[in-house]
Amino acid sequence: MILGLNIGKNASTPIERATDDYLACLAGVYPYADYVTVNISSPNTQNLRDLQGDAALDALLSALKSRQGELAQEHGRRVPLFLKIAPDLDEPQVQAIADALRRHGMDGVIATNTTLSREAVQGLPHAGEAGGLSGAPVREASNRVIRQLRAALGAGFPIIGVGGVMSGRDAVAKIEAGADAVQIYTGLIYRGPNLVPEAAHALRRLRAG
Repeated sequence: MILGLNIGKNASTPIERATDDYLACLAGVYPYADYVTVNISSPNTQNLRDLQGDAALDALLSALKSRQGELAQEHGRRVPLFLKIAPDLDEPQVQAIADALRRHGMDGVIATNTTLSREAVQGLPHAGEAGGLSGAPVREASNRVIRQLRAALGAGFPIIGVGGVMSGRDAVAKIEAGADAVQIYTGLIYRGPNLVPEAAHALRRLRAG
């Protein structure tokens, strides 16, 4: 099995010192991970999404790539770095992130995290609760970002699609949008482990034509 480990900053760490947390986490998980997710998009950590801005992102990715090289020599293996981004980005922001991914030689991107938007649940009970919203309400926003990333990055750049996969058809939609692989989280709560073979069979049918 492939083990991806997620790193981020502590909630109590000032945003201007976020890089210190990421570097410490990268060193800590590096020996165990098959790939590392650099999470700059959790809406539950104050100001974290500020790291998606151009200057802050450049500084973070530059530091992480340098440390990745040092750790690769130390451990005798290179562990890929994937950047996890938010669904609440407009097209110019997605383009800027795609440019940064290329510029810093990142190994892939994960699209997307949870959403702050409540448009998809407007008028429903608990719609006004704080925090990131996952599951079906984030599906279309995630797919939109995937499409924009694929257009910006071109063929061959690894994209993991995640957000709103509640059925095999939803998994197929991620691939059709431009993802290379699919992750599931909230769908497991509502559908249970049977969702995994359902998605796998749907993707197998897609690839079989």
